[in-house]
Amino acid sequence: MRKSAAKARHLDPDPKYKDPLVTRFVNMMMLDGKKSKAYSSFYKALDIIEESTKEKGIDVWKKALNNVMPNVEVKSRRIGGSTFQIPIEIRPTRKISVGMKWTISYARARNGKSMADKLAQELIAASNNEGAAIKKKEDVHRMAEANKAFSHYRA
Repeated sequence: MRKSAAKARHLDPDPKYKDPLVTRFVNMMMLDGKKSKAYSSFYKALDIIEESTKEKGIDVWKKALNNVMPNVEVKSRRIGGSTFQIPIEIRPTRKISVGMKWTISYARARNGKSMADKLAQELIAASNNEGAAIKKKEDVHRMAEANKAFSHYRA
């Protein structure tokens, strides 16, 4: 029998906006344990967003994150020697983490000078329902829609 599930760790809110979701995002952004560098590039990105869109940076970030979060995903399941892609609803915590991962990875892949610039561009694009992270979400949704016939195999 499996051991009990791991308890969710509660994160401290970030110093500027007092939001634990920001801390979670920065923790995902962080490389080599350099948290202060991750915080500074995140805050710079929000400042860049405020300059270019004339909206609050944190609001644009939340809107972008909500736009990127997927509702369904496909999971491979082997049944009778064949592998099927089965569409599955995503848990709320996984929705958030997948949305953050996509946003960060596509921001890193962008062309730009600093991570702050690249992140700001990706967040602005995502808040306007465009950009690579939004395309990824649409691809995942399209894949789930195409495989809806196998949804009765759900575990």
